[in-house]
This record gives sequence, C-alpha cells and structure tokens, in this order.
Amino acid sequence: MFNLPTIQTKGLIYTVRPGNTLYSIAATYGSTVAAIERANHLFPPVTDRGLIFPGDVLVIPTSSAPPLMSHIVTPGDTLTAIAQRFAAHADLLAGINDIENPDLILVDQRLLVPAFSYKIVSGDTLYSISRRFGVTVSAIETANADRPGFQRDVIWPDYHLIIPIPTSRNIFVSNPLPGAFITSGQRLEGDARVFEAVVNYQLRDHNGVIVTNERFAMTDEGAPAYGSFRAALPFDRQPTSVSGDLWMYSRSAKDGSIQDLVKIRVYF
Repeated sequence: MFNLPTIQTKGLIYTVRPGNTLYSIAATYGSTVAAIERANHLFPPVTDRGLIFPGDVLVIPTSSAPPLMSHIVTPGDTLTAIAQRFAAHADLLAGINDIENPDLILVDQRLLVPAFSYKIVSGDTLYSISRRFGVTVSAIETANADRPGFQRDVIWPDYHLIIPIPTSRNIFVSNPLPGAFITSGQRLEGDARVFEAVVNYQLRDHNGVIVTNERFAMTDEGAPAYGSFRAALPFDRQPTSVSGDLWMYSRSAKDGSIQDLVKIRVYF
C-alpha cells in the first residue's frame, strides 16, 4: 500500500553561481535559508551546514502556485540540455514557454518544466518512489543530477526530490500529476500540439478495465502551435484496482492509430 504522496506547492531549480550564498538565493527567490537547507539536505554527513559550491543544483521551495517546477536559466544552458534533464523534447519546452526562437534563452529566465517536487518520508526508496509515480529510477536520477545530498542508495527524509512528469514530443499533462488520487469528474489540464486541435484521453485501471471511455478535448490552438486544453474525467465504470493510468494521445489522420501516447500514474 502506498503512502499519500506529498507534493510541494512550488519549486524552482537553480544552479549555484560564483558569489552566491544561501541568503542571497533565498532573498532573490522568496524562500528562506532554512527551507533551502532542508529541501537539499545541506547538513552533515552530506556537507557542512549550508555549504554550497558553484555548479550545485538546488531546489528552492517557494509558496506560489501552481505545483509545477521552473528552471532558472544559468549561463551555458540550452533548451535541449534542459529538456534532456526531464526526458522531454526541446520542442515541447519551447511550446509551453512561448519561446519563438529555441536557440535564444536568457540567463535568469524562468522556464516551466515537466516536473514537480516530492518530499521524501521515512522508508522511501528510489525504487518505491519510481513505482508510485510511474517513472523510472534512471529518469529520477537524471532529473536530480548534480544536486548535493542526492545519492542512489541513501535518500534523506524531507529532501525535495525532483520527479519528472512523463511527456511526449507533443503532449504535456499538468493536471493530474503522477501519483494523484482522483475521483470521477477530475479536472484534466495540459498543453498539446495536435492535428485539428483534438487530443484524446481515456482512463484504465491496472486490471485492464477502461474506467473512462475514450473522449476528446479541444486545444485552444491547433498545430503547429501548442494549445492548452481543459476537460473533465468522468468515470464510466468503477475502478477495480487501487491504481491505474491516464492515457493522453492523438490519433493518426491516416489510419486512426494512437500516437504520442503519454501515461500518467494515478490512484483511486
């Protein structure tokens, strides 16, 4: 049985630069030194308390919504490199951030990324977390690379782990997040670049029962733009297992086959 996932209200991903201090970072981004220390386990035996080095990747907890993460662009960043951190496509990042020229991003620019933060509790392992959220251990490791306090075999309670959200090149689901507990009528939101502005969805439990029959939502812009979509997720049947997957996809104009399938792990 899984514990209820704890999703932080907001997090920024920041790479430490020469001259930075925890105080200056906290003041710049509306956080506190104590919150940053806890989120990144800046304590012994990882490091002397509060000690940071240029190149360290920190999660900066903030109090603002929505519960998605933003990456603060640092010198040398490219959209492709940032996307790779979250197993995403540069096209998608450009689309959801309204970037016209993918080769032009600015230092200190905030880029929405397909990720959220999870606060580790006692007894968690990377394997159990990966199963809970339906993402691979390797994807979690890549998203948390260069972070002080992150190790494959030792994870610390209260550490804020970056969890990448599964995406395709053309579809990003921002609600529900992986690991969410949902009921009939759940709000469904995201962005997609799809033919004739139509994105399809269904919900299946892990016994193979189709809980929500295939439906479609309309994006507010059609391809080649990424448009936003909103819809409801009614249950046509009661789930027969405690977990399942939300399927988001498009259908081929040629043969009707499923394309760009994204699966989001959810709980009932």
